[in-house]
Amino acid sequence: MTEHPLLKPTWRCRTCGIAWPCSAAKLRLLGRYRGRRDELIEHLTALQAEATEHLTELHGGTPPAGLTERFVGWAQAR
Repeated sequence: MTEHPLLKPTWRCRTCGIAWPCSAAKLRLLGRYRGRRDELIEHLTALQAEATEHLTELHGGTPPAGLTERFVGWAQAR
């Protein structure tokens, strides 16, 4: 499976160019944290905080909407 790493500070997938975590990155994260959902959520929460800082700066001081769902919500719903 091809890697789908994030590209900072834009927080896009380096492979497919869409907002990270893309579908492939989500599948990799689920596999890596299998049976450790709390650790996955903790990891994603830390990434969300970093992304919020970067993206707020890139968007002129306004954080983009939907970052919680993008980073953490998808993992909580499973």
